[in-house]
Amino acid sequence: MTTVAILEHSGDKEPKEERAAAGGYISYSNFEFCGYNLKIARIVDDTMGVSAYVWEAGIALCRYFEKEDINFTGKKVIELGSGTGIVGILASLLGGEVTMTDKPKILRQIENNISINIPFACRHRVNVQPLVWGEDHTSFSADYDFILGSDIVYSSVCYPALVETLRHLANQGTTIYISSEIRPRNRSPAFHKEVLPQHFECQVVETVEAKDVVVYKMTKICTPR
Repeated sequence: MTTVAILEHSGDKEPKEERAAAGGYISYSNFEFCGYNLKIARIVDDTMGVSAYVWEAGIALCRYFEKEDINFTGKKVIELGSGTGIVGILASLLGGEVTMTDKPKILRQIENNISINIPFACRHRVNVQPLVWGEDHTSFSADYDFILGSDIVYSSVCYPALVETLRHLANQGTTIYISSEIRPRNRSPAFHKEVLPQHFECQVVETVEAKDVVVYKMTKICTPR
């Protein structure tokens, strides 16, 4: 069973628990995926921006893992644009050795949610690192079994850097899951239908029509040397 918490940005009721914090507040929402109860803290202040939300695309990807009974045990996983960390945390609880990445200022939110949701005995399998697409991606290896991303296709300005980063991180055996809310105003339909297929084999594996969310499964197209 999947239980989705009511989100502040959805226009529904406020989350049940909020606490004051310096320069803003921390809001907590509860989720259940794959038998795990997650409590996700969102740091709402002037620095976090869009990273202070649990977006529908992230919920859809977690639901997909639950639906497909995906197990990451023994697999090396990297998540791009982790935000609150909900997807990477679930992948870790499902057995993965997970590196969660985002811009430097977002990492405190990820680390806080790791401390809330991942048992201390399992935290050696979780790593949090800064990663700015197209800039420091080459400092990461290219031996990941899985690359995860939810709502990372949001700004057309970032698309070239995102493609560059994905191409570097992926090898021929890497499975990529990207969950996107399709927004015509940011040219995301063309990015998924025209740009990504130039570099990756792309397959739609899940759609949430009510939320305009699509989950893609991708593998890198490797050209002969």
